[in-house]
Amino acid sequence: MSVHRPLHRPQALLLAVLGIIAIALGGPASALAGGSPTGVANRSVDLQILSINDFHGNLLPPGGSSGRINVPDGSGGTTTVNAGGVTYLASWLNQLRAGHDNTITVSAGDNIGASPLISGYFHDEPAIEALNALDLQISSVGNHEFDEGPAELMRMQDGGCRPSTTTPPDSCPDHTFTGADFEYLSANVVWHDTGQTLFPPYAIRNFDGAKVAFIGLTLEGTPSIVTPSGTAGLDFLDEATTVNKYVDMLQHKQHIQTFVVLLHQGGFQTGPSYVNDCQGISGDIMPILAKLSSRVDVVLSGHTHQPYNCVLPNDQGHDMIVTSASSFGRVITDVDLKIDRATGDVYQSSADNVIVTRDVATDPAEDAIVSTYSNLIADVNNAVIGSVTDSLTRTANAAGEESLGDVIADSQLDATSGPFGAQIALMNPGGIRADITCSGTPPCPVTFGDAFAVEPFGNDMWIKDLTGDQIRRILEQQFDNPSVGQTRFLQVSHGFSYTWSASAPVGAKISNLELDGVPIDMSATYTVAGNAFLMAGGDNFTVLQEQPAYTVGMVDLDTLVSYFGANSPVAPGPQDRYTMVP
Repeated sequence: MSVHRPLHRPQALLLAVLGIIAIALGGPASALAGGSPTGVANRSVDLQILSINDFHGNLLPPGGSSGRINVPDGSGGTTTVNAGGVTYLASWLNQLRAGHDNTITVSAGDNIGASPLISGYFHDEPAIEALNALDLQISSVGNHEFDEGPAELMRMQDGGCRPSTTTPPDSCPDHTFTGADFEYLSANVVWHDTGQTLFPPYAIRNFDGAKVAFIGLTLEGTPSIVTPSGTAGLDFLDEATTVNKYVDMLQHKQHIQTFVVLLHQGGFQTGPSYVNDCQGISGDIMPILAKLSSRVDVVLSGHTHQPYNCVLPNDQGHDMIVTSASSFGRVITDVDLKIDRATGDVYQSSADNVIVTRDVATDPAEDAIVSTYSNLIADVNNAVIGSVTDSLTRTANAAGEESLGDVIADSQLDATSGPFGAQIALMNPGGIRADITCSGTPPCPVTFGDAFAVEPFGNDMWIKDLTGDQIRRILEQQFDNPSVGQTRFLQVSHGFSYTWSASAPVGAKISNLELDGVPIDMSATYTVAGNAFLMAGGDNFTVLQEQPAYTVGMVDLDTLVSYFGANSPVAPGPQDRYTMVP
C-alpha cells in the first residue's frame, strides 16, 4: 500500500432555519491519497460505496430529535436540519449514484428491530422491502437483527410468511414476503455445534477487473444485549481476529488487496458531532480498529447511532477511513476509491457523510411501499388508548431518573402486583425508544402507535424472587456495565427508593433502599417484575441471572396500554425515586 496524506473535499447544503437561510457546510471529508502509480490512468478503477447503518425500519421521516442532524449555523453556533425518511433516502441515493459506473450500496447492520409501528407491526417485512427498493446489496448483521432469533432472521433473508392469528394478519398482510434481495454477512457469528457461520462471512465483487472483499461483522457482545432466545445456539467471535483471518485467506488464495469492513460496532465523538467531524473519537470500536490488518482500507461502522468521518490508524500506524452514518436513514456515507486494477491496491480514497434532507422529491417506488403499509396500519396506529397531562420524556434528571421511565415501571408493577404479587418493577432505559409528546392543549391523546414507538420489542413480562441484597447488587451494576461502557440507570416503580453516591467507589454506591418507606431487608425476599430482556441479565445486569424467572402471560406493551386505559390522563413521573448525593 502507498503512503497516504490527507485531502479534503467540501460539501454544501441549503438549509431552512427560521426562514430560508443559505448555510454552507464546511466540514472536512476524510481522505487518503498517495502518489499515482506509473501508468495508472490506463488501469485505474473508480468505485463508489454508499453506506447506511441502524435504519431500524424508519420508513417514515423520524419525529423529534430522532429526525434531526446537527449542523453549523454559520456564525459559530449549532442548529439542526430535519433529515430522514425512506422516500427521501432513496432520492438522495439516486442523486449520489449519478455519474458513477461502479457503485454499490451497503449497510452496517440494524436494518430492522426496534422499528416504528409501520414496520414493526408486520415483523419488519416493510423495512426489508423498502431496503430492496433502495437497491441495498450487502449488509452486516446488527444486534437487533437477532431480536426475534436466528430463525426469524433467516426468514428476513429468504422470505416466507409467519403463521398469523391476527385480523388483519401481521405477516404478509396483502402479499407474500419474498425476503431480502441484499446479502447478509456474518463473519463472526457461528453455530456453536458446527462452527459454521450463520450467513456467509464475506462477499466479493468485481468492478471492471478490480476485486473488492466486503466482510460483515456483529459486535462480539451481542448476547449480553439481546434476549437469550435471540442468540441461542450461536457464538460471537472477536471482531478483529475474525477480520484478519479472512483478510489473510482472501489475500493469499484469491489475491484480493482491497478490503471493506462492515462492522456493527461504533464510537462516539465529542463536541457537537457534525456529520463529517471526528472529534475525540472513543468507544468500543477503538480497540477493534487497533488490531485490524493493515490490508483493511475502509471500516463502515454503526451501532452507536453517531455520525463521524475519520482517518484512524491501527497499532501498526496504517490509516483507514472509518465512518458512521448516524441512524434512521438520516445520513449516507459516500466513499470513493481509486483502485489499481493491476495490483488490486487502493491508491486514493475519500469519504463524505451526506445529510438526507427533506427538500428533494420523494421516490415513487418508496412512496408506494410507505402508502401501502400506512393504510394497512392506520386503524391500529390511530386508536386512542388514553391521554397525558404533559409530555413524558426520556430526559433524565441529575440522578438519572426519567419521567417516562417512571410511568413504564409503574405500568409494569400495576399489571403484575395483583395477580402475581410483584412488589417492585425495574425497566431498562435502552428499551424505551421514544418519548410521548403533548404538543397541544392538555390532556393530549395517546395512540397505540405512540405506545408502540415507546416499547416496540414485544418483550414478555417476567417476575423473579430476589433477596434485598441481590436487588442492591443489581443497582450497583448500573455503574459497572461493560456492555454499554457507561452508567445506565434502571427506572424503578413507585414505592421503591434508594440513594446513590457520586463519589463512592463502584460496588459501594447504593444505600438507603426502601419499599413503601420501610428499609429493604438484605436477607428478605421480594418479588420483582421486568421485561424478559432485562430479567434474563440483559445489558450485563448479570445478578438477575441468579434466580429463576416466571412468565406472566403478557408483554411489556400490554402493560403500558392497560395503564393508560386505567389512569388517563397520565402525568409525567415524579422523578423522585432515587437520590444522588456527593
